[in-house]
Amino acid sequence: MNNCKGLSGSTLKIIAVITMLTDHIGAGILGRIITMQGIYSGGVYNVYSVMRYIGRLAFPIFCFLLVEGFMHTHNVKKYATRLFVFALISEIPFDLFVSGRIVDTSAQNVYFTLLIGLICMWACDMSEESERISVGLKPVLEFLIMIAGMYVSYVLRTDYAAIGVVCIMILYWTRFDKKRQIIAGAVSFAWEISASLAFIPIALYNKNRGINLKYFFYAFYPVHLLVIYIICVIMGIAGYEVYNVLPPLW
Repeated sequence: MNNCKGLSGSTLKIIAVITMLTDHIGAGILGRIITMQGIYSGGVYNVYSVMRYIGRLAFPIFCFLLVEGFMHTHNVKKYATRLFVFALISEIPFDLFVSGRIVDTSAQNVYFTLLIGLICMWACDMSEESERISVGLKPVLEFLIMIAGMYVSYVLRTDYAAIGVVCIMILYWTRFDKKRQIIAGAVSFAWEISASLAFIPIALYNKNRGINLKYFFYAFYPVHLLVIYIICVIMGIAGYEVYNVLPPLW
């Protein structure tokens, strides 16, 4: 019998999507207005700050769901292929959103970070199941796999880069102990402070899949980035850089 209490996977995704949208409206529209006006205090800036802090909840939830998806998928190769395809689809909307240019190699979208994290988990899982690798060497090999993933993310300049891969791997290594996973996850994301609040809804996860809107969630990322950019074009602010610095909480 399904557990009706708590939050399903689809509910967590909806929370992540809403907080991500809030963050990107703040960064993409209000951030450009701030850059245009050159005013880094007052009403617009305060609203911008609040929206960005709300948005910090999205990535930890997506990382958690990535680990859950990896644990329950029947075909990791298809999962990785799907992430790669949407990473490619999302890159032009992401570049337009960030810089207003169709091609901008200075940063790559978050799907690449999630893909690298998935590949690292996949490699670690194969290491754990291998009988040819001694038990003592497996933790060392898994650490080296994470370092390799961090390096690739750093070189490619993916969103959240190396630290994003670290956070994914921490959630992966603690996946069999929910309390430990929540504590470790909250600590690993403490560098963004408000991001740790994401582990409140994560703690309420009831392991149910919920409604099946898989491709909606995949497609929402590139579509909403493109829509925000079009809004910026209509407003005449697309030529300004995205102000992307979060102020301290104190």
